[in-house]
Amino acid sequence: MKKTLALFSLGLGINLFNPLPIAFSQVSPTPPPAALKLVDIGTNCKPARACLGWDEQLFLGHGGLKSDRQSLLKSIDNSLSYLQTPKAIAVYNDYPIKEITLDRVRRSLRRFRQLVATAKSPAQLQASVKREFAFYKSVGDDNQGKVKFTAYYAPIYQASRTRTAQYKYPIYRVPSDFEQWTKPHPKRVELEGVDGLLGNKSRLNGLEMFWLRDRFQAYMIHIQGSAKLNLTDGTQTSVGFVRGTDYPWTSIGRLLFQDGKLSKEELNMPGIMRYFQKNPKSMDNYLPRWERFIFFKETKGEPATGSISVPLVPERSIATDKALMPPGALAVINGSFPYPDRSGKLVNRQVSRFVLDQDTGSAIKGPGRVDYFLGYGDLAGDRAGITVATGSIYYLLLK
Repeated sequence: MKKTLALFSLGLGINLFNPLPIAFSQVSPTPPPAALKLVDIGTNCKPARACLGWDEQLFLGHGGLKSDRQSLLKSIDNSLSYLQTPKAIAVYNDYPIKEITLDRVRRSLRRFRQLVATAKSPAQLQASVKREFAFYKSVGDDNQGKVKFTAYYAPIYQASRTRTAQYKYPIYRVPSDFEQWTKPHPKRVELEGVDGLLGNKSRLNGLEMFWLRDRFQAYMIHIQGSAKLNLTDGTQTSVGFVRGTDYPWTSIGRLLFQDGKLSKEELNMPGIMRYFQKNPKSMDNYLPRWERFIFFKETKGEPATGSISVPLVPERSIATDKALMPPGALAVINGSFPYPDRSGKLVNRQVSRFVLDQDTGSAIKGPGRVDYFLGYGDLAGDRAGITVATGSIYYLLLK
């Protein structure tokens, strides 16, 4: 959703300065190494349920999970729609790995869709994919395939179309002259104030769309890039990312940790929320340190949309660095993610999940970062808030 990485990311947000080459140098710049490498995953992995492509969530009666086969088929269709656009054609014309072409990605999705629609079990789908598809593994952040997973979601909040004593924290539409704003852009504190209540003193006065009861909720909409809103008049709507000012991601959680406000064990979304609930005035200190400011449009209940302009599907859409990874393509992620057990407690389980690469984020940089879309509402938020995992990602293309 052209979003920013969720607050619970542990990333430091450090940008390394890379000096420009001397202008008169005759040495050609070295191209960046390929982010994906063709690998042989073998055929002798046992037990099969512990191997790549064992996606039990697609099938009823496996793993105690409700089947989401239709969701995966929908996500495939979304990517196929994107691959028909001029934007996709332009991107793949310049994609650095020459054997990964738009036509090959499209054919791969069509064939995979047939396999998903007809497979009777995880084992049957796994075997078909291994037989027909080549696996391109991300080199990760260590050139050995190590990938860090975080997760994001779209919150559901109470909101009002008008300001009241209770609903006083606004989110804004994009200014009509935003393209003419000079850089450096105004910082967050200049646009909304230290306490988020700059009001009619802000240059954004009159651009308020909706008002939230809780400042941190308004901030979370900036972080996640979209939200569903239950309005005080009894109606429902939604908002989505349009534009943002030109500043990098800053991890507020990391700042709290560095200042001794949170322990390492508390460095997750539940821990951050508990801290601000107990210390609400601290938001005046920490929230403005993420200097970027996000503008929205009302999407009237439409699902959250990724950077390739297709709807995101819970647990079937991911965000990666689109300067490196093939947009709209099929992938399989392998990692440990939290799921509720029968008592409702969140416990980690190792999964191998087929996903579509449909989004990006300003903090999702390099081949070693993947953000996993977990859906809408409190449970998705609880799961996303504690998702920090190490695993691997493979892109699948027909042989």
